[in-house]
Amino acid sequence: MYWGLYLASSDQGAKPDLGIAVAKKLAKRAVDRNRLKRMIREMVRSAQAAGLNNDVVVKLKKPIGRETRGRLRRKEKEVLRTQIAGLI
Repeated sequence: MYWGLYLASSDQGAKPDLGIAVAKKLAKRAVDRNRLKRMIREMVRSAQAAGLNNDVVVKLKKPIGRETRGRLRRKEKEVLRTQIAGLI
């Protein structure tokens, strides 16, 4: 599992917050870090629209792209996307 997901209940009537941590040590290229953050934001917003009313913090735990010289490929993106969807 590449991701850590932390949920906390938000205050009544307050908007739920989102925190994303993708370290440079774990995803070398800025392009890939930004792509992962956009992917996470999109998935969490859709989950919040469907009824998730918690504060969410998502953290990358393991390095990605080691086999592909630091580049994030389509296959890896799909694996990461399914893992995030499974957590949410």
